[in-house]
Amino acid sequence: MARLALGALVLAATITRAAPPAYVGSAACAPCHTGEHAKWAGSQHARAMQEATERTVLGRFDGATFSHAGVTSTFSRRDGKFMVRTDGPGGALADFEVKYTFGVFPLQQYLVPFPGGRLQALGVAWDARPASAGGQRWFHLYPDDTPRPGDPLHWTGIDQTWNYQCADCHSTNVRKRWDAAARRYDTTWSEIDVGCETCHGPGAEHLAWAKKEGDWERWNASKGLTVALDERRGVTWGLAAGVPTATRSTPRTAQREIDACAPCHARREQFSDDRQAGTPFLDAFRPARLEPRLYHADGQQRDEVYTWGSFLQSKMYAAGVTCADCHDPHSGKPHATGNAVCAGCHAPATFDTPAHHHHPGGSAETACVACHMPATTYMRIDPRHDHSLRIPRPDRSVALGTPNACNQCHTKKTARWAADAVARWYPRPKAGFQPYAEALDAAEHGAPGAQQMLAAVVRDATQPAIARATAVAALGPLLDPATLPVVATALRDPDPTVRAAAVSALAETDPETRLAHLGPLLGDRVRLVRMDAGRALAELPEARLAPGDAPRRDAALAEWIAAQRFNGDRPEGLVNLGTLYAAQGRSEDAVTTLDAALALDPTYAPAAVNLADVHRALGREAPAETVLRAALTRTPDAAAVHHALGLSLVRQHRTDEALRALGRAAALAPDDPRFAYVYAVAQHDTGDRTGAIEALEAALARHPYEPALLSVLVTYEEEAGAASKALAHARVLLDVRPNDPNVRALVDRLAAPPPR
Repeated sequence: MARLALGALVLAATITRAAPPAYVGSAACAPCHTGEHAKWAGSQHARAMQEATERTVLGRFDGATFSHAGVTSTFSRRDGKFMVRTDGPGGALADFEVKYTFGVFPLQQYLVPFPGGRLQALGVAWDARPASAGGQRWFHLYPDDTPRPGDPLHWTGIDQTWNYQCADCHSTNVRKRWDAAARRYDTTWSEIDVGCETCHGPGAEHLAWAKKEGDWERWNASKGLTVALDERRGVTWGLAAGVPTATRSTPRTAQREIDACAPCHARREQFSDDRQAGTPFLDAFRPARLEPRLYHADGQQRDEVYTWGSFLQSKMYAAGVTCADCHDPHSGKPHATGNAVCAGCHAPATFDTPAHHHHPGGSAETACVACHMPATTYMRIDPRHDHSLRIPRPDRSVALGTPNACNQCHTKKTARWAADAVARWYPRPKAGFQPYAEALDAAEHGAPGAQQMLAAVVRDATQPAIARATAVAALGPLLDPATLPVVATALRDPDPTVRAAAVSALAETDPETRLAHLGPLLGDRVRLVRMDAGRALAELPEARLAPGDAPRRDAALAEWIAAQRFNGDRPEGLVNLGTLYAAQGRSEDAVTTLDAALALDPTYAPAAVNLADVHRALGREAPAETVLRAALTRTPDAAAVHHALGLSLVRQHRTDEALRALGRAAALAPDDPRFAYVYAVAQHDTGDRTGAIEALEAALARHPYEPALLSVLVTYEEEAGAASKALAHARVLLDVRPNDPNVRALVDRLAAPPPR
């Protein structure tokens, strides 16, 4: 990996100029911005990635050893280099040179160069905390998973490759530069750390303007910057008489500052590095919604989601607060310590008192963040505060099982105890700013009323856009004549995250529905929205599109394809391309692309399943089975592969083998009702109606509102003469699908008295 000379990159133009401005490096900013540069120089941004030197390496490379899962790693120095002896790609111990440090506190990771231009992040990291806090030691980031060589999570595996996973957020002006043909990276950066130009944009023109050099006068309006982070200029926060919470002097009407932070402080998927500061966030990134694997139903952080998605849920964001209202943008630290950072907007006489927090004065529990920003620890030692700044709701812990700040400290008490305490303190409690929790919980469990509750969230423009987008996406599998208009209206929402969610909700509907609604989105001003619309209409013949939509569809689809190719170093991107080619009837292209996905990561089950399905569509059942069995040798517990193999064996009339494979899939993934459904149908179709009913009842115990399970169980129970059971399950199905006339008719028929 060669570090770039300043200004050496030629970027693809994203704005109307002959060539993009050049990057000049943070040192060029220091003479005019001395104070800001000094703050930045001491920040974690300035040390996000560094060359491994005596000054930058914090860990003990003095012969120290660390043992984990049968592997003893040794950290040493040799000829001025930092070395680690540990298990390599084949499992044998080998010596590796550490070239770069990664991060600085509370932990520091280390990067090792590998063939093909890769940098790999070691799974053993240095705990940079003081010894008194348990630090100054080596520790493993995956103490329970113990990934072995060949596992994507092993430090030599694809999930630990810096070029894809980490680079964009730890250096400035990163260009990944993946060569699919050569299967190698030539990744470059302008500055090794997160420098001034990450947020302010390339500085050559600003420098020329400041020095009055060259054609400087044409940059007077913009000062030569690609983005003006001036939204807070002249803005004040004031406390009105008798009002304990400050208000903004003028409404926030721009998103530039938050968009500057979002690329690295959001859980997101990157699909382009053709960007610079000032590029709209959704022109290069697909942010995660409030999905159950990432967030609790009320939007509290669950997995490592950073802060953007949480902050967007907050009342502070809705009131106009930006990141720099609380954090110094150059040092990254809060403007004040302790409760003082909150006191600027929340009167201490009202909020920093026992009457408000109900804890002894001076105790740790009186910190505002303890109740309103509870922390979750990631990477074993890194506690991160939830930035949704919410009112604690232990009553929701009782009703929905979500966590609450009270029981994070009072671990031996119950949520009911905490809820009762809050009710005593606040007889007229405020509900908080996250009223969508019940709707998202109902959607997660497929509970009766989910459609109506989600629709109400979508229609309520006062609710956070990220929650409304999540509700729109959740309506996708639940669409019916009553909810389709709600999703269709969301396609015109002013927030692009909501529009993108609406496209995803309609992407799997029938062609007529997609044609009726998605055409206008092909020209959306946001790349994510229009390219997803292009993909949703990709396989439809040009003749079926509205006049003028064909070239727009093709242009949007080209952007979507470019996004997948950008991530062609990952099996997910190649599987996306392979499924597109299959949908377009380009079967051999699909096979080639999916083969390439498996070559990148032989353990990636979706690649094997989709490849087998393409073979199946071509009538090549034997190669399909071969692909699936080969996948099972690598990932024997991949439920989706067992399921696909079972279906292949059904098509080959190898019934006994098929039942074993389908049963294995259902057993391995009990949280996926689809596997249980197919297994039960296969049992029934081979004459085992009793076994089918038992399997369905067991699955319904885990998924009591799953329509497919309920529907087929009603059929089998009616066949077995269990009319009352069939009617009971049919009524549950009607609760879940109240707008389905077929279900209504089924209930009426089962409820009707038998003919005399």
